[in-house]
Amino acid sequence: MESILDTVKPRRYDASRRREQARLNREAIVAAARQRFLEAGFTATTIATIAADSGATADTIYKSFGGKAGLLRAICEDALRGEGPIQAEQRSDAMQASEADPRRMLRGLGTLTTEVAPRIAPLLLLLSTAAEADPTMAQLRADFDAARLARMTHVAQILESKTQLRPGLSVEEAAEIMWAYSSPELYGLLVLTRGWRAERYGEFVGESLVDALLGGRDTDGTERPHRI
Repeated sequence: MESILDTVKPRRYDASRRREQARLNREAIVAAARQRFLEAGFTATTIATIAADSGATADTIYKSFGGKAGLLRAICEDALRGEGPIQAEQRSDAMQASEADPRRMLRGLGTLTTEVAPRIAPLLLLLSTAAEADPTMAQLRADFDAARLARMTHVAQILESKTQLRPGLSVEEAAEIMWAYSSPELYGLLVLTRGWRAERYGEFVGESLVDALLGGRDTDGTERPHRI
């Protein structure tokens, strides 16, 4: 006689539902933490309040992010990805590779700023405030600043391969100029303090980069006066 064990086939474990739930839980934690940090500040925000807001347990947050510093790092990294399924950095790389006109490339970077800056700049400004009393936050802000400078150096090298930079300008100086124009402090001054629309800010960044890095050079190579 065939036994019951012979007729019952073992079920294959499907982890997709568990992974999806973990993803949703992580998104809820990140969203709750971002709101709390920006509204109450880093010091006043506690893991307990983030747990209550997100529906997660404090233990889950500590295991997933290692505490507030790890959570804030994850929020910043998430903000830098931009919107949509393709990360902003990947879209920027593709645009830089395909765009032959260096002016359009720089203006394209300005356009991308309108998407990424509203997501990341308030968080980096929050980091700066927290860094005044917390060495861990100071190091985290320094890490993001260094990564941004490395990114801008890469962009400056690509730009130099497409065109001649403004006379007397090195790749390193071009990178530092782009680093300054992409700083959260500039966004804070013009958008958060002066109330500029993100679109106006992005256009300003793009045109300023063209002027500062290329000297306003026209398509035929004619040099226009440097206005920065």
